Amino acid sequence: MPAEGRFTVRPLPLHRRTRGRRAAAGLGLALSVALAACGSTEGAAPDSVVLVTHDSFALSDALVADFERATGLTLKIVTGGDAGEVVNKAVLAAGKPEGDVLFGVDNTLLTRALDAELFVPAEADLSALRTELTEGLDPEAGAVPVDDGDVCVNLDDAWLAARGVPAPVRLDDLADPRYRDLLVVQNPATSSPGLAFLMATVAEYGAEGWPGYWQRLKDNGVAVVSGWTEAYTGEFTAGGQGGTRPLVVSYSSSPPAELVYAADPKPARPGTSALLDGCFRQVEYAGVLRGAANPEGGQRLLEWLLSEEVQADVPLSMFVFPARAGAALPAVFNQWAPRPSAPLTVPPAEIAANREDWVREWTDLVLR
Repeated sequence: MPAEGRFTVRPLPLHRRTRGRRAAAGLGLALSVALAACGSTEGAAPDSVVLVTHDSFALSDALVADFERATGLTLKIVTGGDAGEVVNKAVLAAGKPEGDVLFGVDNTLLTRALDAELFVPAEADLSALRTELTEGLDPEAGAVPVDDGDVCVNLDDAWLAARGVPAPVRLDDLADPRYRDLLVVQNPATSSPGLAFLMATVAEYGAEGWPGYWQRLKDNGVAVVSGWTEAYTGEFTAGGQGGTRPLVVSYSSSPPAELVYAADPKPARPGTSALLDGCFRQVEYAGVLRGAANPEGGQRLLEWLLSEEVQADVPLSMFVFPARAGAALPAVFNQWAPRPSAPLTVPPAEIAANREDWVREWTDLVLR
């Protein structure tokens, strides 16, 4: 995790659903940019375009090479931790951004980005995107949907079965004593999946009832870490680093990664699954940053993120669902990445009005 208050530039990292399972990290791009932490894009080359994003961004090498050949632009990637951290830093640097395009703002944080006027109007054609993602969206606000997914609790099925612990089937089950000290979640103040899970509990238990649920989770030994990587790869028993908690907040589309990155001979099914009750539908957006050094290149990059080629690459590069209507999904997704039939949501206006108060109340309740 980068030091607080700094962006780091490095080869593109593994996605939050797969980091720690590939032999080679990231896209393998040779990124040699050094950008200042607080400030400006002075000195940015006119033949480059800079994408500011979270640690989980990943696309295929060949696609990046195609973009660079087609545009004559060098794509440079600036990562800054979890999406929540990236948005916080972008808001602080509004008007003097670290790059040209920001990717990874989700629907729990979108109003904060829009209120800070982070983006310029989008020129990308949104007509090919799924209508449920673009309905009511104002292109003048600048944020366009790139992908979506469902934040759900993931289960290490083999761990539970080996110990005779039945799998939870409802969100409420997580507070049952049989799951004491088994769940790890992310801090909603620093993590977008963590914030999405908090919103799931608000949607499930109501504005008055969610604190009581979290008190029960706290009493039941829930662990809290700063971001997805620490939770999944560090604390989760199926994360590969000796974790001790078989329940973790992740995504319904995480289990396919267990097969995609498994060594041969691959198992017939993933060793993990998603608890489909209590999932929160998360949409990720991108936009051209106000004050960008290369706004024209930024608009081309934004259009590219919505292209058929990139959208087809999204499932197995970032283990989320493409925003483009009719985009084909790989077989492993169709079989092992079920979408909840009734995902939880909170209206954007309600999130905007209450997000900071809810996070503050959660912090006082759970961490103090």
